[in-house]
Amino acid sequence: MPVSPLNRRAFVKKSAVTGAAVAVAGAAGAPAAQAAEHQPVKKNRTWSFSVLGTTDLHSHVFDWDYYLDKAYSDSKGNSVGVARVATLIKQQRAAKGEEHVLLVDAGDIIQGTSLAYYFARVQPITDKGAPKHPMAVAMNHMRYDAAALGNHEFNYGIEVLRKFESQCRFPLLGANALDAKTLKPAFQPYTVKRICVPGAPDIKVGILGLTNPGIALWDKDNVSGKMVFPGLVEQAKKYVPRLRALGCDVVFLTDHSGLDGSSSYGDELPYVENASNLVAQQVPGIDAILVGHTHVEVPSYTVKNEETGEDVLLSEPYCWGYRLSVFDFELELVRGQWKVTKKTAQTLNPNTVDEDPEIKKLLEADHELVVKYVNTPVGTCTEDLSAADSCWKDVPIMDFIHQVQMDTVKAGLSTADAALPLISVAAPFSRTADIPAGSVTIKDIAGLYIYDNTLYGKKLTGAQLKDYLEYAAKYYYQVAAGTKVDTATLTNANSFWDYMYDTAAGVSYDIDIAQAEGSRIKNLSYNGTPVTDDQVFVVAVNNYRANGGSGYPHIAAADIAYSSTNEIRQLMIDYVTSKATLDPKDFAVTNWQLTQGGTPVF
Repeated sequence: MPVSPLNRRAFVKKSAVTGAAVAVAGAAGAPAAQAAEHQPVKKNRTWSFSVLGTTDLHSHVFDWDYYLDKAYSDSKGNSVGVARVATLIKQQRAAKGEEHVLLVDAGDIIQGTSLAYYFARVQPITDKGAPKHPMAVAMNHMRYDAAALGNHEFNYGIEVLRKFESQCRFPLLGANALDAKTLKPAFQPYTVKRICVPGAPDIKVGILGLTNPGIALWDKDNVSGKMVFPGLVEQAKKYVPRLRALGCDVVFLTDHSGLDGSSSYGDELPYVENASNLVAQQVPGIDAILVGHTHVEVPSYTVKNEETGEDVLLSEPYCWGYRLSVFDFELELVRGQWKVTKKTAQTLNPNTVDEDPEIKKLLEADHELVVKYVNTPVGTCTEDLSAADSCWKDVPIMDFIHQVQMDTVKAGLSTADAALPLISVAAPFSRTADIPAGSVTIKDIAGLYIYDNTLYGKKLTGAQLKDYLEYAAKYYYQVAAGTKVDTATLTNANSFWDYMYDTAAGVSYDIDIAQAEGSRIKNLSYNGTPVTDDQVFVVAVNNYRANGGSGYPHIAAADIAYSSTNEIRQLMIDYVTSKATLDPKDFAVTNWQLTQGGTPVF
């Protein structure tokens, strides 16, 4: 448990809840705690404190894009990385007093950049003598008080997560991450922080952490039989009353779950994916919630609890260190008990401040190591391959992914399954991806396949495959025949995001965007012959989709013909390395197109 560099030994107590030492805050410049104990308590004493919140940092330490090998930039002028956020946090502590500020995260910490991949796979933190995870180093330096588990914490397996946990000087909270056998918490559910008020009782702040039930699907290979993940509402109903019974004056939740009540996995799980609004509405006794998972900015959002009528305050600070949420609480001491009288929330933008020089000093060597790694050449490419049009055209760079997936699955099929027709499905993860003509490096391939997915082969019938492709075609808005198509408004990417949209290789088909959802797939054929309903295919597909991610029909329950723990991105790197030259003539086939009333759009 980190404490201020100031001498605050007198401000440390044992938590009655966790048995861990917790920082006990007092006002900056206030008399020593020993003297304060003898001061008379005033009636209607008031106090204030803040909870600062980050989420979905995804191992962005510095303002750097490893895929492009340059400083991060976007059209909105955002910066990324906790190094800049750390400067904002220092400013908040300086303005409000070190002991008036708590710092919390809402999860997805150790996956998402080449930096994360390097310390999970290339030089794993689990190796003997390996350095600490850069995010543990940065967050320890920033003196986090707690962090919720995100779903991506499980991507590299439980061993890596546990090692990261051991390196953090703050608890990773997950009240709904349970041991599969005992159904007891596999991680600490909550922590209690004491804020010292001179001459008055401590303010007790209970922080409850909740993670995403979707982990059971998305990381099934890593958690099945080991952990289970019940719903946020269900577990909050269990633990919020416990925190109140422990005398918490303020109950603060950090949820790795959005706030619109939606689920990308449909009815594959009985628990809601984005449930923070439901938690606020259905569980009494909550003051505020730091929201994560959905990568949006929500500066301040209020939900009225249906039982008490009290307002619950929510805020989500986007992702990657784009923003910092600031919850400000005002309290009054009424008959010996602290009551929240006012609470507000806002988000701050770190793009106007410099990166924390101390974090730069601590982690610059790790950063440079990863920069060197991603710039390692693996082969050459005969021509430039761009993903700019991959969301509405069949482009060669996507066929590269398909070819690698089909080659790998084909090599691993049993004799019986090898006789079945083999196809591939994959999503355009990044419209900015580009493999240049000439030298190809690791970063060029990593920029195309940005997730750490592994590969499956699953069996679908022709009828199921058509359903699958119809589901994917929801990605497009309906555009009547004869109407001009504008790619800027063609896709439904605000709710059916690019990573959710699968194209297929190995079969030919048209997507008629003039038709209503559910009847857009036309001319579906294999080797020039119409696909029949009972025809059986082996479908090469990533583990996220194979386990139910994005709610595609049939695929989660489909029979498995092949599975591997090898990451698709590494398979792509190995493909280029083995061939030395990446040539689209070896794999590029135009097998699907958009149409309007049967007329090709492009």
